[in-house]
Amino acid sequence: MGSNDYRFCYTPIVAVTACLLTAGSLYLNPSKNPPAAELGTVNPAVSTELASSGIMVGPVLPGRPGHLTADQEIKLQELWTATLQVFGVQTLDRPDDAEDQSPGSSTAAPDKKSKKKKHSMFRRDDGASADPNDKYGQSKDFQQVLATQDPEKLRTAFWSMVKHDHPDGLLLRFLRARKWDVHNALVMMIATMNWRLKDIHVDDDIMLKGEGQALLDSSSSNAAVKKEGNDFLAQLRLGKSFLHGTDREGRPMCFVRVRLHKQGEQSETSLERYTVYTIETARLLLAPQVDTAAIVFDMTGFSLANMDYAPVKFMIKCFEANYPESLGVVLVHKSPWIFQSIWNIIKGWLDPVVASKVHFTKNLEELERFVEKSHIIKELGGDDPWEYHYVEPKTNENEKMSDKSTLQRLVDERENVVKEYERTTQEWITKPQNRTALQQKRNDLAERLRAGYWQLDPYARARSLYDRTGMIREGGLIQYYGEPQTANAPKPLIASPQNGPHPVEPRADDVD
Repeated sequence: MGSNDYRFCYTPIVAVTACLLTAGSLYLNPSKNPPAAELGTVNPAVSTELASSGIMVGPVLPGRPGHLTADQEIKLQELWTATLQVFGVQTLDRPDDAEDQSPGSSTAAPDKKSKKKKHSMFRRDDGASADPNDKYGQSKDFQQVLATQDPEKLRTAFWSMVKHDHPDGLLLRFLRARKWDVHNALVMMIATMNWRLKDIHVDDDIMLKGEGQALLDSSSSNAAVKKEGNDFLAQLRLGKSFLHGTDREGRPMCFVRVRLHKQGEQSETSLERYTVYTIETARLLLAPQVDTAAIVFDMTGFSLANMDYAPVKFMIKCFEANYPESLGVVLVHKSPWIFQSIWNIIKGWLDPVVASKVHFTKNLEELERFVEKSHIIKELGGDDPWEYHYVEPKTNENEKMSDKSTLQRLVDERENVVKEYERTTQEWITKPQNRTALQQKRNDLAERLRAGYWQLDPYARARSLYDRTGMIREGGLIQYYGEPQTANAPKPLIASPQNGPHPVEPRADDVD
C-alpha cells in the first residue's frame, strides 16, 4: 500500500493520547445541563450510567475543551492560526475589528507588513526567547521541517494523529505542555508530526501493519526481517506489557511486568516499535472525559538483569516530546531496594512535571489508593480474576483492509469534514460576533470526525490483541471487564467513558 492512497487519515490512518473539545461562551460558561451533542463536558446522566457499571469519571480538568479561560481560548486560536499556516491552508480575510479580539492570530491578506508578522511566528532569536524545556532539540527540527517538509504531508500527519479525538484537544495538549506559549507549542507539535511521519512511521507502518504483519515477517526468508517479526511478537506473547482495566479516575491502565525484560533479548528497533504500538493502542481508549492513562510498573522479581536504560530513555522521550499530557499517573509497585539507585538516575532524566506523577506503592493497600481492589488483577493481589493470554492473529482478520474502494470512500468523506472543520475554525477565529454558534458547529464537526474514524478504523488499522479479545469493539465501545463475547452467548457490554455510549438524551425537566 502506498502512503498516497490514504491522503487524510492515517497516512493511512491517525493519534495519540494524546484527545478533546469547545469555545466561545462554552469555554467560559459551561452549561449546567449541556445538550447531548455537546462535547467536552460529562453529561450527568452519562456519569451516573458509567458509575453504575463500575467505571468512575472524574470532573473535566482545567485547560481542556469546555474548561478554558478567556486567555486560554485566545492562545488556542493563535495556535490554530499558526498551525493552519504551516499546513498551507488558505486563510480567510480577517475583519479589522477582530484584531484586538484575538491577538496574535492575524490571517489578513498577505501584504508586506502582515507577511513580516506571519514569519515572526515561526522564527525566534536564540537566547532568552529559546524554550528552556527543549531538551530534545525540537526547535532545530522545527526550522528544518519548515524548510524541507511538504506542508500537505504535515497536515496529513496531524489529522492522522487526531483519530477519534476532538482536534482542539490535541492542540491543547501541546499548549499545556509548553505552559501556554504558542510558539513553543507549535514547535513541539510540528516536530512531533515530523517524528510520526519520517522517523517512526506510526500510521503508515506500525499501526497499519500491526501484529498480522509481524507474524508474516516471523516466517520470512530474510533473516533480518524474520528476527524483527519474532522480536516484536515475543514481547506480546510474553505479556511484557498489556492494557487492562481502569484506575480510580477512570484512566485506562497499562501494566508493565519488568521482570520479563532481559537486555539484549530483542533488538532496539523492535523494542521501540513495540513501545509506540502499545502507546498508540492505548490512545484508542482515551476520550475527552478521560484523556490520560495510568502505567503500573510491576517490579515483582526485579533484578539488575532486567534493567535496560536505552528503552527507558526512549519511553521517556516519547511521553515528554511526542505524547505530551498523556500520562495521568505512574505507579512503581513493589520495587526492591536495589532499584533506589537506579531510580535516582532515571529521575534526573525526567521533566519535573512527569516526575511528580510517579508514585511508589509497596503493597496492595498502597496500590488501592490509586486503583480499586476490584480493578486490581489477581496477579497483584486484587479481586479482578483476569489473566493475560496472548491470542494469535487470525487468518483474514484484516480482510476489510483489502477493500480499497470502501477505504477510499471513507477517506474522502473524512477529508471533506476536515476541510469544513478548518474553514469553520478560521471563521470562529475571525468572526467573534458569531463565535458561540461557530464553536457549536466545530463541536458537531468534531463528532462527525469521531464517528467517521470508527467507521474507517477496520479499513485502515490492523486488528490487535485487544480487538480479538473484545476489549475494543465495533464503533469504539470499550469493554474492560466481564466475560468476552462468544458467538453463542453474547455478553452485554460494559459502558465505557472512553468512547461510548453516546450521551443520554436529556429529559425535558433537565433542560433549563
